[in-house]
Amino acid sequence: MTKREILLRLLSYMRRDRRQFVIATIFLLVAAVAEVTGPYLVQIFLDNYVAKDHYPAMIMWALAVGYIVSTIVSAGFQYQYELRFNTMAVAIIQRIRKAVFANVIKQPLSAFDYVPMGRIVSRLTNDTESLKELYVSVLSTFLRNIALIGVMLVAMLMLSVQLTMVVLVLLPCVVLVMARYQKRSAPAYRRARDRLADINGVMNESVLGMNLIQLMQQERAFSSRFSDMTADHLDAMVTIQRLNGIYLRPLIDLLAGAALLSLVAIFGFSGTAVIGVGVLYAFLSYLGRITEPLIEMMQQLSLLQQAISAGERLFEMMDTPPEQYGHDTTPIPDGAIALQNVSFSYDGETPVLSDVNVDVPAGGFLALVGHTGSGKSTLASLLMGFYRAGEGTLTLGGLPIESLSHQSLRDGVAMVQQDPHMLTGSLRENIALGQTLDDEKIWHALEQVALADYVKGLPAGLDTLLGEGGMTFSAGQRQLLALARVLVRQPKILILDEATANIDSGTEELVQQALNRLRQQMTVVVIAHRLSTIAEADNILVLHRGRVIEQGRHQSLLRQQGRYWQMYQLQQASAHLAALEEEAQV
Repeated sequence: MTKREILLRLLSYMRRDRRQFVIATIFLLVAAVAEVTGPYLVQIFLDNYVAKDHYPAMIMWALAVGYIVSTIVSAGFQYQYELRFNTMAVAIIQRIRKAVFANVIKQPLSAFDYVPMGRIVSRLTNDTESLKELYVSVLSTFLRNIALIGVMLVAMLMLSVQLTMVVLVLLPCVVLVMARYQKRSAPAYRRARDRLADINGVMNESVLGMNLIQLMQQERAFSSRFSDMTADHLDAMVTIQRLNGIYLRPLIDLLAGAALLSLVAIFGFSGTAVIGVGVLYAFLSYLGRITEPLIEMMQQLSLLQQAISAGERLFEMMDTPPEQYGHDTTPIPDGAIALQNVSFSYDGETPVLSDVNVDVPAGGFLALVGHTGSGKSTLASLLMGFYRAGEGTLTLGGLPIESLSHQSLRDGVAMVQQDPHMLTGSLRENIALGQTLDDEKIWHALEQVALADYVKGLPAGLDTLLGEGGMTFSAGQRQLLALARVLVRQPKILILDEATANIDSGTEELVQQALNRLRQQMTVVVIAHRLSTIAEADNILVLHRGRVIEQGRHQSLLRQQGRYWQMYQLQQASAHLAALEEEAQV
């Protein structure tokens, strides 16, 4: 999109509040007329009464009262204009921010594979604030000043056409200066905004990964990287300030000074016989009031540049197509899973899964094992619909996954991840996640994961606050809580992605018991690090470099003495060594 198209699109958001805009404009025009009336009344006083040394009391009082009333009316209607216009502007920003956020959370996960989270947050916060300045400051200022200049020009024409022509020469020159300023400042503002987004992204990543940075002694490297970005941002800002120092006031003041000298020269040559002292006073007053709005509009161009750059990025996020789902709203009838010749690649070049075939009946227990990078989590993501298979077919409950609507897919398939995200709210809020659930349903889910007794023992029960990231609960409790979170939805397929990797053997036993109960209600897919968790699985897929190299039940795979048998022996040896170490410490 060009800058003109971006600006027109931003202005189009005002159509929804056109009635509010019309009322604000009427207030603005009344305020402008009232402001111009003051110097006009002074001109009448000087030329008609002071010059003739005639001061009728009634007229003097009328002029004084008129001057005071015009000042009060100007201030009052200006306030009403600002109030209504700014209210409309803030409402527009809220709509834009909600539209961008609504589209961001609907994006496929692939859209976030290579985009830093800090950059996205920066766009949702800093860029929307820049847009607010467009409506609150730029548009408001331009409309107010254009109305004021227009009314003053009309008043000038009524006073003296000859002097008005002198002032009108100033306006085209100012327009040329403004155009030149906009052309030269646009690249600098765009660079400044991009660097600011990068700075926020690095700050976000650094704070989240602070323990890793300090552990790997990379403080100096990250500080150097941050310093380079801030230096580039500073250079862009210095360029902007240099342009501001040249274009904003000096050139405008120079043009205004030339116009002022021309007015004085005309008055000197013509004398009071042609141009009265009051007219000269009014013109000098109007010239000063024209100059300041012109300078103010020039200053607002910097905010306009920022707003256009921000609008470009926000519209890019807003216009990115959301995750595409099918149109079949039929609920998944059962938990049957079928993959036929499924292959997948994240970048279209490096294969992650190759020719995967598996059939899981409804109520079955499928386990996925393999070393890091074998494709286990990728296969789970395909089952969740986070990514589309590059080749082959994948059906859930006999229905092609690409035909399922978003609602059907999310109601039918649920996942518990290795490190589940916890909100800072209450335990109830973490289970409901925005849904309207009665406490009975929540307690039933907690009982299914053997967490109900613990929660009942808490002083606040379901209203217990979990703290930042759920840190008041242990890793095992967070896993059980995440499991309860998905059980309230009663999905047909439950996926556990390394859900037992970070928990102790006691909690693992609780998860195992919960899985045995859940198998009566749904199909269970477990990505396992600990092979003891999947000993009862109906089918175990052993993945290596994206291919299924072995599959079968636990005992049959052990008898084959292949890769699964090797993994099992390594874990048994590790467990034996750990037991010996405990005995030695005792």
